Order: sequence, then structure tokens, then C-alpha cells
Amino acid sequence: MKRLPRILVLLPALVLGWVLLSGSALQAYHWGLPAWVPRPVEPADNPMSAAKVELGRHLFYDQRLSADNSMSCASCHHQDKAFTDGRALSEGVTKELSSRSAMSLANVAYLPVLTWAHPNLTALEVQALLPLFGEHPVEMGMAGREKELFARLQADARYRELFAKAFPAEARQGSEALFSLSTLTKALASFQRSLLSFDSPYDRYKYGGQTHAISASAKRGEALFFGEKMECYHCHGSFTFTDNIRHKKLPLAEQGFHNTGLYNLDGRGAYPADNIGISELTGNPDDMGQFRTPTLRNVALTAPYMHDGSIPTLQQVIREHYAQAGRAGNTPKGPNPMRSSLIAGFEVSEQEVTDLVAFLNALTDKTFVQNPRHADPWVLNR
Repeated sequence: MKRLPRILVLLPALVLGWVLLSGSALQAYHWGLPAWVPRPVEPADNPMSAAKVELGRHLFYDQRLSADNSMSCASCHHQDKAFTDGRALSEGVTKELSSRSAMSLANVAYLPVLTWAHPNLTALEVQALLPLFGEHPVEMGMAGREKELFARLQADARYRELFAKAFPAEARQGSEALFSLSTLTKALASFQRSLLSFDSPYDRYKYGGQTHAISASAKRGEALFFGEKMECYHCHGSFTFTDNIRHKKLPLAEQGFHNTGLYNLDGRGAYPADNIGISELTGNPDDMGQFRTPTLRNVALTAPYMHDGSIPTLQQVIREHYAQAGRAGNTPKGPNPMRSSLIAGFEVSEQEVTDLVAFLNALTDKTFVQNPRHADPWVLNR
């Protein structure tokens, strides 16, 4: 019997391999970014996929991730508030308050460092462990209850399907590999990276050529924001409106932690003992009061303001904090001597406050906070 050429023998395997590769390519994640926005950096060990994002969305809104089934990630990150919670300080399952407010998750995919004051926390996959298992403060309260957590998830038929779609390689290894801290945190991180906000009125005005997308007052506010008088743009000048940024076109990530002079308890620059900024981790007293610059995208939705939620309105942030070279300048101890050199204070009229707030309001992306792809997937089943 005449032997077939080797290429014909291998053809079925080659075709199967091509189909698998083609299917993988067809399923490549679509970021949906406007042309002027560069792509975020994806971790090599956790590339984006629609299946991971969908699994992560279910996990993000699932109260079974907390000790008493009362709290989900979304409890502190509401979509209608640009994924903050409207509270000065977030509350965990034991009713213990954290020392800081919940930060917005808008465009978190572009952040090289996470949370208010942790310069070494650079991966969303790692950060997810803190609310789940952290004990100081207790948030979701699952420390020591990992087996219980995965038993809850594995018992749900929907999760068995979602995990298998998101992590097919782990599915082939068995349930222990499929339902693990690795897959859980990778899915949560993937969903968070999908939370992109680039469709505000200001975006349509600045990048879309829609000259009437923002008001005349907001245009005056833009001039103030990017002017030297108020210095806002030095810390909030990138397309994400923070000086903490990383993306595909940026050779090196940029990080920004600043002391804005919010406190000066002893006349030498002290902040409250339970909230001293990155100095707590670096051990450097010169880092006292330095916190990561938050994004100003959707800032009108994220009140109250500052790391401890101690300023209720944007008007007060401008008038009673930055214009005074830091709020501590209004106290008997005077301005914080350790504050950033950019916090020098300025004269400001009520019209200028109004205009600057109009500009900040123009950074609200209604598409983002109403996007059904970011919403609770469990609602219809409750």
C-alpha cells in the first residue's frame, strides 16, 4: 500500500491547530477605545478576554464573596458614582470603617500603582486580595475561609460554566485549579481593566471636534485648569487626569504621590496617626502626607473628596483647600511645611470657582456610568 506524503498525514492536526489559533485570534479582546487613546498594558500572565471580563463582572457583584453574604466589591464601588460609594470612609462586613475613601475604578487599567498610599501595590490581581482577605481593616472578611468561598462558587452552575470558559487550561486540570485564588483574582482584575471612561463632553469637545459639547463657563474653566495660576494640570494633566499613568506607548510608567497640605497637626507637617500616607510603608518621614493623585474623570460623581472624604464639595476643594495653600493653612498651626511646592495658594473669584467646577463637571462620562456591560449581571435573577 502506497504511503501518504507526511504533509497529508499531518494535515488534520495542522488544520485543527489553525482552527484553534484562528478561534483564539477571533476572540481577542476588543478594548473599544477611541483612536486618540493608547491601549493599556496587559499582564503577560493574564491577557484580557471577554470571557474573563464576564466572569469578573459576576464576581464583582456577588455578595457570596463576603463572610456573611452581605457585601460585594460593588458595595464600595457603585457604577452610578463612577465606582466609588459616596461615603467619606468605606465600611466592611463588621461595620469597621476604613481610614480612607473608596477610589474610583475608572481607567484603573492605566494605573501603575493602586490605592491611595501603597507604592508597591502595582497589580490588580494582588490588590483584589486586600478587600477579600484583609484584616486591618476587615472589609469582606474572608480571611481563613478560602475553602468556603470556593465551595460557594463551585456549587453554582453558572460559575462552573463561566470559569471553564474563562480558564479552559485550568478547567482541563480539574476543579482545584479552576476554582482558585489565581483564577478568581485574574477575573476580577480583567473586569476592572474593562472599566474605561473616555466619552465625556470634554472628550467630545477636545478630541471629537464638537465645539458646543461644553459650555462657555467650562471653556473658561479649562483655561484655569491648564493655566499656571491654579497649577491643576501639573498633577492632573494626562488624558486620565492623574500623573499616575502607564500604557503601551509610554516607555516608563509615571507615578505621583503628593502632600497637598490637608493637615498640619503639630506645626511640623503631621497627619493623623492612622493616615500618614506612603510614609507608613516607606518609613521615610519626608513622605508624610503623600497620597496618590486620583483621577478627575467623573469627579463630579465621586464626592466627598480627598483620601479621607473630609471635603464635601468641589467648590470647597477649590476655595477652602487649594486656594489656601492647603486646608491646614486655615488652622492655628498654619500651612503644612511639607506640602508640595505646587501647593502655593492663589486668589480666586466666585466666577472662577464656578467656571472651574463647570469644567470638572464636563469630565462626567454618562455612557460609562450607564453602560450595561459594567452593570450587575445578577439583577435579573434576584
